Amino acid sequence: MATRREFIHTTAAAAVGATLATSRALGANDRIRLGVIGSGGRGLLDMLEFLKNPGVEVTAVCDVWDEHRDKCASQIPNKPKEFQTYVDYRPLLDRKDIDAVLIATPDHWHMQPCMDACGAGKDVYVEKPLTFAVAEGKEMIKAARVHNRVVQCGMQQRSGEHYREAKERYFDTGKIGKVTLARTWWHGNSWHLRKAPFTTKPAGLDWDRFVGPRPWREFDAQQFWNWRAYLDFGGGQITDLFTHWIDVVQWFMKQDLPSAAVASGGVYAYKDGRTAPDTICVLLEYPKDWTATFEATLAPGTKGAAIEFVGTEGSLLISRGGYTWSPVKGEKVERKAPSEQGDALTQSHVRNFLECMRSRQRPNGDVAIGHRSALASHLGNIAYVEKRRIVLDPIREAVLPA
Repeated sequence: MATRREFIHTTAAAAVGATLATSRALGANDRIRLGVIGSGGRGLLDMLEFLKNPGVEVTAVCDVWDEHRDKCASQIPNKPKEFQTYVDYRPLLDRKDIDAVLIATPDHWHMQPCMDACGAGKDVYVEKPLTFAVAEGKEMIKAARVHNRVVQCGMQQRSGEHYREAKERYFDTGKIGKVTLARTWWHGNSWHLRKAPFTTKPAGLDWDRFVGPRPWREFDAQQFWNWRAYLDFGGGQITDLFTHWIDVVQWFMKQDLPSAAVASGGVYAYKDGRTAPDTICVLLEYPKDWTATFEATLAPGTKGAAIEFVGTEGSLLISRGGYTWSPVKGEKVERKAPSEQGDALTQSHVRNFLECMRSRQRPNGDVAIGHRSALASHLGNIAYVEKRRIVLDPIREAVLPA
């Protein structure tokens, strides 16, 4: 990753106008060579899902912390002789022998590596939320389309069998009737309560590169370790968790652009310096007369995560574990997912990305889909921060001034 100074001087030249590298056409039996950018917890897990697919090899790992790089590298069996590790992602993208990159960095480092990778002729699997800010989405879409790249956003429900089945059975057929409310919740996610195992900066951690384009500050172990809790680096529970659910909601409802948002919440229980709320309620309004809500608290008194669609002919409760259809008239239908493990969904999503790399088709979580789902989450955060009802200009996809 670039340092903040390097970022300021090189961003303009490195964006969509970067020189388009010639990427090789992948045959059915060709090996896919992957570079990993951001090899912390999620990056490592995603990489292991990639390696479960025959024909995939990891040839490079990049991270700002040597401990993450080394741990990730140690999990790669039969590393090719070309394998290298990097602190800065740009030399990795310069390599002609890499076909695709996995980007699992903190949110503020999603846009630039993704755009640079597209310009370098690489396909991209980028974790959600796709963007750190609303305006980034259109630039990332442009980079993917101009350079004809496959860009998959890590919203793995899009590749889940029981999600597709529920959509087809109850929404595409109209069985659910007129949906007026989509309730979503995700409680007790302890990942947002992580405590840094150190207080002073490890020698092998490049804090300058971690901060990158964000406003400079002295090293803070907690901001590095639990960056999702700080709005300078992520969007808290809204962009981390709601993005998954609002993506499913917009997919099922066939409408992906909210018209307005309100939010309320705060740091009520965990007064540890975090700037993202530990408890939050969001409500989005949509033009076709329905609303979507999100509730989340980190307090451990309640746990669970799901979506409930409420329609005039019935309701659908769906989560990663399965779904329950409750019609106004008739019997309930319960369907368990093939696996309740999130990794099964990730594996299906990774497989879809690899298939699209060969076919050059748009993936299930295409960059344009990732943009709209992240946009909905960002509206919730903006409403929370600005303490007002946020109205969206649907043409420019920009928030209207107060």
